[in-house]
Amino acid sequence: MKTTNFSRRHFLSKAATVGGAGLLVPAAMSCKKEIESTDAGSMAGIFNVKDYNAKGDGKTDDTSAIQAAMDAAGIDGGKIYIPPAKYLVSGSLQVPPGVSVVGTANAPQYSDPLKGSIILATGGRDDEEASGLFELGSCCSVSGLTVYYPEQVAEDIRPYPWTFHLQGFDNTVENVTLVNSYNGISVGPEPNVRHRIRSVYGCVLRRGLRVDRCTDIGRVDNVQFHGHWWWAKNVGGDSNLVNDFMINNLEAFVFGRTDWEYVNNTFVFPTNIGYRFIKTENGMCNGQFGGIGADRAQRCVVVDAIQYMGLLITNGEFVAFEGDNPIEIEIPDTCTGNVRFVNCAFWGPAVQNVVSHSKGFLSFSDCFFSSIHKGENPLPLVEADGGKLQVRGCSFWGDRPDILLNPGLEHAIISENTGTNGVHIINNIGDKAVIINNEPQK
Repeated sequence: MKTTNFSRRHFLSKAATVGGAGLLVPAAMSCKKEIESTDAGSMAGIFNVKDYNAKGDGKTDDTSAIQAAMDAAGIDGGKIYIPPAKYLVSGSLQVPPGVSVVGTANAPQYSDPLKGSIILATGGRDDEEASGLFELGSCCSVSGLTVYYPEQVAEDIRPYPWTFHLQGFDNTVENVTLVNSYNGISVGPEPNVRHRIRSVYGCVLRRGLRVDRCTDIGRVDNVQFHGHWWWAKNVGGDSNLVNDFMINNLEAFVFGRTDWEYVNNTFVFPTNIGYRFIKTENGMCNGQFGGIGADRAQRCVVVDAIQYMGLLITNGEFVAFEGDNPIEIEIPDTCTGNVRFVNCAFWGPAVQNVVSHSKGFLSFSDCFFSSIHKGENPLPLVEADGGKLQVRGCSFWGDRPDILLNPGLEHAIISENTGTNGVHIINNIGDKAVIINNEPQK
């Protein structure tokens, strides 16, 4: 007996869904009704800020209206929908637990044209300690928005509080654009666990992301800080003024106490310090950092302190050429933990790639070191005078000295490296160094 075979694609093209009365409803009509219902705020759990008298005209202060929608959603949990418009917010928005704030952007946006769900933030001017624009507690999120500070001007940059301040358990910021935040995202210093910072792009001026007092694995993915977002004339930008301020002031990624932090695919240009690891009253960091980068920096990575088990950096790219003494990796003698770099590249006109006074462990494996810095008596690319150093399987490009081992270094293993003209090693620690199987200096 022959059976007729109807294809799934053919059937769905004719009638995609069954309506409440058992009737076939065209797919486009069903989708349209769902979108209209969402926009109107009539679906259960959807709270449209315009239903709470948010004007979105860029002139009326919508702080109270947006907060009213959040408070209503916070009763049982829900989604705050922010339709495309410009919303002036002069205060701080407290996102209740169980509430998601959602704009229209499925990905970060460039600032020209300034369209979509736009928050025009004016609160906290000249007060970095004021409440953040978005205060997030446990179990809440913000996504799909662009934040712009219209009263911030490139000729006279002023302090503002954090755009996002996260504390508590399991909160998220994603698909967000920061046009000209003074301070971007702070996680802590209140107790917090499992933050998720994903797909955040934009210009930050003083601090980009700061993490502290996280006691259970936070995640930072696909974050890029760049002056580009505030270069646009559409938002009063000026590339020279913006870049100069960032080069002299910005600490892009700062990590205090955080246990098992996972950071992937992050980048900053330009900056004073790209990645900084510090000790706070809550402790220090340990974590994995992959595919990270800092360009046009005075310092790409500074490790003031780290937990003893350490810092793992893989596939990093680092370029320093700003300031009087640009160095890509700097480790002061306050660091007593383990710092490891694998498959990282250092280039550009840095004075030196690495200067380490660490009292802990420092290792480089399968890395590329170079500099095109011009000057008399160029300094070695890698210099260390403390702790224990291991450099293995790396490549050195150029004509300057490659590695300087200075008194204070407890022990060094330098092995299996290659260079443009062999590997030039200056050993000032004698038999404390094991130097084997390196390409001979020509």
